[in-house]
This record gives sequence, C-alpha cells and structure tokens, in this order.
Amino acid sequence: MAEVVAAFGVPHAPGFPALVAREGPGCETAKLFAEVARHLDAVKPDALIVFDSDHLNTFFLDNLPIFSVGIAETVTGPNDQTRMPAYEVPVHAALAGHVRATGIGEGFDLSLAQDFAVDHSIMVPLHFLTPRMQIPIVPIFINGLAPPLPLSKRCHALGRMVRAAIAQWPHDMRVAVLASGSFSLEIGGPKIPHGQRAGTPDPEWAKRVQAHMQAARIDELLEEATSSRMLRAGNVGGELLNWIAMLGVIGNRKPRFIEPQIEHGHAYGAWRWD
Repeated sequence: MAEVVAAFGVPHAPGFPALVAREGPGCETAKLFAEVARHLDAVKPDALIVFDSDHLNTFFLDNLPIFSVGIAETVTGPNDQTRMPAYEVPVHAALAGHVRATGIGEGFDLSLAQDFAVDHSIMVPLHFLTPRMQIPIVPIFINGLAPPLPLSKRCHALGRMVRAAIAQWPHDMRVAVLASGSFSLEIGGPKIPHGQRAGTPDPEWAKRVQAHMQAARIDELLEEATSSRMLRAGNVGGELLNWIAMLGVIGNRKPRFIEPQIEHGHAYGAWRWD
C-alpha cells in the first residue's frame, strides 16, 4: 500500500536560479534549498505531490479553476520568462487520476488539466530539490492569487482527501508532499516600496504563520488565515493555501526543520517522522 513519508515547503521566487548561479552554493538561498533537498533525498519518495498556485501562466482569468489536478505523462516548463533551464518532468498520471477520482467522490469538484505546462512556481523548487527531474510529480493547483480565494479549511480538507487517496492506492509507493509559495508577498501592487517590483508588506504575519507551523497549531492557523487576512499580506499572500493543503496531508505534526526568512515573507521546512 502507498504511504506518505514526508512533506516539504519552500518559496519559489523566479530570481532564485539566477541568484544561486551568480553567488554560488555558499549563498543562503542555496544552503536552505540544499537542506530541504537533503531531507527529500533521505526519504527516497517514488512520487511527489506538489501543491501550487499558478501565476496566470498555465491558467488565466477566463479559465481559472479553484482546484485542478494535472494528469499527463510529462510536463514542461517554465512557461514564463524565468531565467533558468527548461525541463521536462515526469508526471505520475495514474496516481494523479486516482487522486482526482477520489476527490470527486468526496465532493471536491476538481478540474482536469491534460495539455499544460507549468511556470516557475513549480520549476524553481524542482530545479533545486530534484535537479535530475527523476521523481514523478502530481501537480495540484490551488487558486491562491485571484479573489475569491478558497477557504483555508477547504484547502486543509483537500489535503486530508489526498492523504486518504494515497492510503487507498493499491500499490506499494512512498509519496512525499511539496508546498510551493510565500506567506507575505506583493508583486507590482500598491503595498510595495516605491520603485521596487515586489516586497513583503506583512512580515509579522509571516512570523505568526511560521510560529503556528513550528508548534503544530494548525487549528489556530486555519481560523486566522481568512482570505482578507492573507490578502492583507500581499496580492500573492494566498500562496499560504498550498502550505495549508500540505498540512492537511500530514496532520498535526511538528516540522523536523523549519527556517523562516521573515524579511522575505517565506520559510523553508521539512516534516519527517522516520
């Protein structure tokens, strides 16, 4: 039978690959991704569930599902202008189809994406965590950018459904879960400093989110992470929903490793129980 063996959370700033290429493996960003990658390598997953919020590159406002599952043999990216290598990544189509079917059976109206590519929000984490692109992924998209956002409790329930679907998978498989995104981030909006493209308008919220995760205070996080509260933390603050869905998969566990970068509005984390 399949089992969930670990979970991880990372940011996905599009400038990270160029930054690390310029500053080398000794820079802070490279070291933090390397620490998460060390935990990922240790659990040796056969598949990786990825909770992600597309940045209107795979989907757009004329066709923007609240929840969607990508089902294909492979997926390419990044499909935006991110300065990084282009990759083709295997998708575990059978597991993705099973998760979607289970979700629909549990009342989740999961959209289907088959002919699609992905942007930096998936490819930047994979670039650092699985550079050989050898682990098949199951991409699950959550609308965390364009209001109205889904409820935090609904995203957590989505994660619990994914956990149940994995437990029902009739084959031996080690599955890890990855959440991609920030807690406080504004891009091109009114909350950033004049003359800059992006900023962290609410570092105190990012600090509070990280503290809840550190102490496994998930119920408190779900109560506080309303749509209005997340959007006060930036027009990309809804990416927190990806982390909340990941927490739904693993339950109220404390992280083995979590490193906040409050000034940037995000964190790096690993949950393991081996």
